[in-house]
Amino acid sequence: MTRLVVIDESHVFYEFNPGLEPVARVKPGDLVVFKTLDALGGQVKSEEDTIEKIDFTRVNPATGPLYVEDTGPGDVLVVDVLSLEVSGRGVIVTAPGEGVLGERVDKAKTRVCMVNGDYVEFKSLKLPAWRMIGVIGVASDEKPSTGIPGRHGGNLDTKYITAGSRVYLPVFHEGGLLGIGDLHALMGHGEICVSACEVSGSVLVRVGVVKNTSLPWPIVDYGGSLYILVSMDSINDALREAARVAVETLSRALRIDWIDAYMLASLGVDVGVSQLVDPRKTAWARIPKHIVQPDTLLKALSEIRPE
Repeated sequence: MTRLVVIDESHVFYEFNPGLEPVARVKPGDLVVFKTLDALGGQVKSEEDTIEKIDFTRVNPATGPLYVEDTGPGDVLVVDVLSLEVSGRGVIVTAPGEGVLGERVDKAKTRVCMVNGDYVEFKSLKLPAWRMIGVIGVASDEKPSTGIPGRHGGNLDTKYITAGSRVYLPVFHEGGLLGIGDLHALMGHGEICVSACEVSGSVLVRVGVVKNTSLPWPIVDYGGSLYILVSMDSINDALREAARVAVETLSRALRIDWIDAYMLASLGVDVGVSQLVDPRKTAWARIPKHIVQPDTLLKALSEIRPE
């Protein structure tokens, strides 16, 4: 029988640490609601609250961790994002040295963004909302902070992790120890100024597991395509690794020579940037399902190791 478990925002953590005690345990197929704080820990309440005034030990809280039974190292945790609700008020912040053009920022600044239905209001503009999850990940031996992305997931800041998406995360410890946080009402690819419209909210997910299927990087299934998400110290390295994994996946999945897969990737695979501002940068390679179906792609990916 499917259960519904609710984890509220009083249960947050700041490292994807395998030593953390899980706050809930579920079975594959169960439903879970994660209620989340915003990425700034609720510390920014007005435009007078700028980021140099906040406690950075409380930034990027993730709700959890959640233990998923019958899930262990060498498996893949599957997270279906069924719905995503955000608060009616968010903030966007920047400061000197922050973001892609931080050297041109002369003072810290905060803007409040109101979220009204399907729109985000920024100054006099009404922008179409795009609700998404910034942080989603599992425990890792590196014990990365929740602000750092990697093979474990983490602060991926990828627009395609939204309602209707399926996220595949490689598992490194028993139970996975899943955490979710850092919701955005709207973010452009790149997250150029260092933040998006940061909001609190809640996410309803269904969890599952694929046994004995190791992945080199997190994968997102959304909108008719699969996205390979790679996070590395430089965006050039991340883009190159995403392209390498995509080409090798096509070669293995379609049983074609590497050089043919290389050319096919130039015809049918897109690459892009999720975020340019975290300690590691995140890029993606998009493989449409009309080229490779998810089951075939996952099987091929399980034979590939990260570089």
